[in-house]
Amino acid sequence: MTNTDLLLCDGCGQPASSEHIAKRLQRLEWTTRYRPLHIGTVLLGAFAPADDAEFLYAEGGEFAGEAKNVLASSGISRNGKSVEATLTEFQRAGFLLTYALECPLNAGVSDPGAIQALLRARLPALRARIRRSLRPKRMVPISSFLEPLIDQLKDSELGCPLVLDGGIPFALDSAAPRPAVARLSEVLARTVDPRR
Repeated sequence: MTNTDLLLCDGCGQPASSEHIAKRLQRLEWTTRYRPLHIGTVLLGAFAPADDAEFLYAEGGEFAGEAKNVLASSGISRNGKSVEATLTEFQRAGFLLTYALECPLNAGVSDPGAIQALLRARLPALRARIRRSLRPKRMVPISSFLEPLIDQLKDSELGCPLVLDGGIPFALDSAAPRPAVARLSEVLARTVDPRR
């Protein structure tokens, strides 16, 4: 099967094999289990991590990389808790982690220009999903890949405020994410309703 024989994934816009679609459906299932009924804060990444250990909602619950950074930013500790208890606490706090591209980047997609083209192409679907389906109280971009899109997100009438790190996304995906994690943790501690 060649790339021309593949359909485009409706979650990321990339050519999609049957394995790609199956993996997307698995991630949707994992995420749906812990989607809050009333979403307080959407943490928006650029694209889903390829490694399940870094996908917050994965069954393995290793909470590595991005997943670990997201939990640390939200003030939720894994110490002494099961995976389910940790994710339930995240859910009850009103947090939902989602992505502009709901799938990892396909193999060979690493050029920043190609990544930006994929993200720009998904903007209309992302805006519609935020306004119509998610309807959060606030949205926090957590990927440096989203920086070129910030103006379009601000002007898109998302129905919620955009929480930024000095005008740019909180770069939890950077090579040294600790400062961004600490700043986001402070912001979320001030803005999240402790009763949710």
